[in-house]
Amino acid sequence: MNQPDPVDLLFGGLEKLGPGDDKETLRALDRLPRKSFDLVVDVGCGNGRQTLALARALGGRIHAVDSRQPFLEELSRRAEAAGVAPSIETHCMDMKDVPSVFHDIDLLWCEGAAYNIGFANALSVWAPAIRPGGFAVVSELTWVRDEVPNAARQFFATAYPAMQTNAENIAAAESAGYTLLDAYTLPEQAWVDGYYDALEPRAKALAEHDNEDVRNFAAETLDEIDIFRRSDGSYGYVLYILQRN
Repeated sequence: MNQPDPVDLLFGGLEKLGPGDDKETLRALDRLPRKSFDLVVDVGCGNGRQTLALARALGGRIHAVDSRQPFLEELSRRAEAAGVAPSIETHCMDMKDVPSVFHDIDLLWCEGAAYNIGFANALSVWAPAIRPGGFAVVSELTWVRDEVPNAARQFFATAYPAMQTNAENIAAAESAGYTLLDAYTLPEQAWVDGYYDALEPRAKALAEHDNEDVRNFAAETLDEIDIFRRSDGSYGYVLYILQRN
């Protein structure tokens, strides 16, 4: 018997797979000094919420990269429904392999996914694939305040021990060969609307699932949402707008 996939059960069909929204995607896009790009790659695109926003805004082809084929299939269905399917080409592959497939990227986009291979490592790995003067817009879970509640500090010591401060992330980007153009933290509502408010009831419903892995994943998700509510704004997703040196 096939075992249930906790990720599919918890996230399948959700409009958003992480914090963010189209307004914030377009806000970041608007802060770039150029508005047209020859080669655009959305890395760790998931089911493509931001991919569709980029396709509508830019009008050109977007290469959407993710390692989970079901997410890419969902993106393709959504692109078809949105009338932008001809603008989006999907690639099922690991994000660390981007430089072996793409060269002279004008704009690399990555919302909420760089952590999979580490923020600093991701920027270093992708740098050779981005042409000099090209851009990278990458969001990262970041400590944004000096004072952090113990509960949040303890949770992320296990959940994401590599999380850094804003200053540390900027230093990592500069060390990897980028110039910081701008950085800002996503607002609280970008976490709640369409994400946590949709994810929480689903996680509660799965908390008593027959499969232990599903139960554990649901419990971890509920813990994460609880920590967010008690975090006093000590962490957030920061969007880093970078230019390749």
